[in-house]
Amino acid sequence: MIQSAPKERVLIFDTTLRDGEQAPGASMNAQEKLDIAHALERLRVDIIEAGFPVISKGDFNSVKLVAEHIKNSIVCGLARCIKKDIDAAAEALTSAKQARIHVFLATSKIHMEHKFKKTEDEIFQIAVDHVKYARQKCENIEFSPEDASRSDKKFLYRIIEAVIKAGATTVNIPDTVGYSMPAEYGQLIADIKNNVPNIDKAVISVHCHDDLGLSVANSLAAILNGARQAECTINGIGERAGNASMEEIVMALRTRSDFYGCDTNINPKEFFRTSRLVSKYTGFAVAPNKAIVGQNAFRHEAGIHQDGMLKNRSTYEIMQPKDVGFTLTGLVLGKHSGRHAFNDRLKSLGITLKPIQLDKAFERFKKVADKKKQVFDEDLVAIVEDEVKVFHEAWSFVRLESKSGTNIKPNVHVVLKSKNKSYEKEMTGDGPIDACYKAIDAITKMKGQLLDYSIQSVTQGKDALGEVTVKVKIQEKVVIAQGTSTDILEASAKAYLNAVNKVIAQALQKK
Repeated sequence: MIQSAPKERVLIFDTTLRDGEQAPGASMNAQEKLDIAHALERLRVDIIEAGFPVISKGDFNSVKLVAEHIKNSIVCGLARCIKKDIDAAAEALTSAKQARIHVFLATSKIHMEHKFKKTEDEIFQIAVDHVKYARQKCENIEFSPEDASRSDKKFLYRIIEAVIKAGATTVNIPDTVGYSMPAEYGQLIADIKNNVPNIDKAVISVHCHDDLGLSVANSLAAILNGARQAECTINGIGERAGNASMEEIVMALRTRSDFYGCDTNINPKEFFRTSRLVSKYTGFAVAPNKAIVGQNAFRHEAGIHQDGMLKNRSTYEIMQPKDVGFTLTGLVLGKHSGRHAFNDRLKSLGITLKPIQLDKAFERFKKVADKKKQVFDEDLVAIVEDEVKVFHEAWSFVRLESKSGTNIKPNVHVVLKSKNKSYEKEMTGDGPIDACYKAIDAITKMKGQLLDYSIQSVTQGKDALGEVTVKVKIQEKVVIAQGTSTDILEASAKAYLNAVNKVIAQALQKK
């Protein structure tokens, strides 16, 4: 029987900004990445993998920006076992208060034979040489034998021992393609501990993918067998089926510390807020039944559950909503509420705005309060997210008028403003949204191609705010943007216009 480890700290290595961004369509700009990095720092994440600096100028600048602003978490840059990669990572991390370079090289036979066409001895030497080179640039070095779970164990032991001797302070054992089973993966970690003589000189890390839905289970099995760093992402985003979900790993360790004997330094009350931010910037909606941060995670509908909950919450809840940041309550404000009450409520939700931002958000709140009988915390969060932009707003929405119906060709009249001057256009289309987007294209002279469109209600009720998320291709750039309103057409217009503004802002940044 596997014995639980003594109570120890597990380091949390977040790769939302690197592996998470590799999910198709999840691209973020530098400011959005910095916002998420600040959120991860509030979570008290130990290591933030900010990107892959050599891949592009944008990635390099994003890592550099995060390194300049994050002070409490270690900032990490990824690099292949190639000197130019390591040089780029080191340069991007120059201003980091705490830096780490993460180098990786595939060690499975299928990768060595088909990707590299190299022998074990050649791969071994490349790994050792580049860990030594990286150590000259940075004291904190992590090495990953890519596809470790499908690598020959004896070769894995050999290369891990060698890279630790060469200067690696963390060795990561990736289940790169989500192939392992929990018992199998846990045993791999135990075998590494028992067969690598100098393993006590490095932290064992795990990085699991969710191709078979086992990434969190595999990560926890590894921790049970001695791994002391878990690599994960917010909401479990990542390439293919995604990565292990940070919130699930952390809360499993905390809720069942009696079983795992481990905990983390994470502040879980920031989970819900951070989850929303990542969802907003990537355009990936969080499933209602998603563990920990899904909207239904703490809702109970069955009569027997509700009866038990009324008597004692612990009958059907193993953690409380407030533990992971669900501070959302019932009716909090109305149309007669003042600016001070509005600001106080935002602060209680963990939102602090600059005076100009507060003015814009309060003005929008009053408009929403005039339309809605009840204004909920969820509405306040959505209002702030919609009004406080992380990009230059070249065009602002003024109003629209629409005529549509059965056997009526949709007609939409849109009014926008730029540099204090109003512009308007009336267009027809296959539907009101198509007509609206054609009008915005005509005014802004920015032809967009709508790639994806989704809508969800922010709260319940017929007068709920609707949140529209769009993915739009403009000038060969694909961007994701959101808009909210009690009027779905208006929310759709704002989302599309925000996408236009994002592309303009990106173009201005390059000049």
